[in-house]
Amino acid sequence: MTEAERGDNATLFPQPVGERLRAARERHGMSLAEIGARTRVPLRHLEAIEASNYGALPSPTYAVGFVRAYARAVGEDEVTLARDVRAEAHDAPRVTPKYQPYEVADPTRVPSRGLVIAAAGVALAIAVLAVLWLGSSLFRGDGTPPKAAPSVAVAVPAAQPSSAPKATPQVTLTATDEVWLRVYDAADKTLYIGTMKAGERFDVPADADNPMINVGRPDKLRVTLNGSVLPPLGDGKRPIKNVRVSADALSARAGVQAAPAAAPAAAHAGAPAASSSVPPAFAGESTAPSR
Repeated sequence: MTEAERGDNATLFPQPVGERLRAARERHGMSLAEIGARTRVPLRHLEAIEASNYGALPSPTYAVGFVRAYARAVGEDEVTLARDVRAEAHDAPRVTPKYQPYEVADPTRVPSRGLVIAAAGVALAIAVLAVLWLGSSLFRGDGTPPKAAPSVAVAVPAAQPSSAPKATPQVTLTATDEVWLRVYDAADKTLYIGTMKAGERFDVPADADNPMINVGRPDKLRVTLNGSVLPPLGDGKRPIKNVRVSADALSARAGVQAAPAAAPAAAHAGAPAASSSVPPAFAGESTAPSR
């Protein structure tokens, strides 16, 4: 078969996106585990993409996002592959995925079981020695307990009132249903990525440099600032990306300053309590991605 005939066949019968990605990965000599480490996409989802088993993914939106990340990792055209996988995944049968917890912590930072047992043994030995020493020192010489030292009254200066430290504004992202989420900073460093289950939450680090999010279903993500619930970032009809979620950005959208979660007590009787309701000006803000 000539090169022209192979090109015609490729045009008439294009390879599935999964096969193209697998071929690109093998050309680079990379394993699927290496792709997972680079993209932070769960291995079971990468296997489903290569097998064109899009029914095993949460939704076509997730399939597009995962394929884009895979394509970047192997140096392929993510725009073309995302367009093709959207067409392939549209009619794929859906299956209910089994929940597997997403491990965020670094396993290398978890102490080994042997180290934990050794530390517990040392602590127990110290406790036993302390009990023996106290028991032997309670009775000395003729067996009479030592006399208690006379108490001495010492004047303690009154504690000076100190100003309470200023509370750091806290942004919290909580899933109300299964939702894929990525949180990253201005340097594109990933702070969190994965599929969150209903009730799972992520506290955006207060020291993060201009944190932003990509989310497939913004209507399934509850955003709170210091405990105050803000309106959804989107209506869920389409995914959003590059949306700033720092305390300053959310405060600017709301038109108010970030306040601590619990308001301090009023200095005088009758002082009005701080309102935790969302300002009306924020309810009309656009949910389009920030640029």
